[in-house]
Amino acid sequence: MNIRESVMSFVLRVIALALAIACIVLALVESASTETLIALLGVGLFALALAGMRINRTD
Repeated sequence: MNIRESVMSFVLRVIALALAIACIVLALVESASTETLIALLGVGLFALALAGMRINRTD
């Protein structure tokens, strides 16, 4: 795995983590609707899926 693919995988995982934390905070503050939280979690899950596919592709 070259450095570019490694960085891309790292960035995708960071995006997923940041969206999960944002969902938790928004839910605690009650400033976002359930649909918005589900959409954010969906984007984070998609980022994790992309990161997983990139790792499996290079092995």
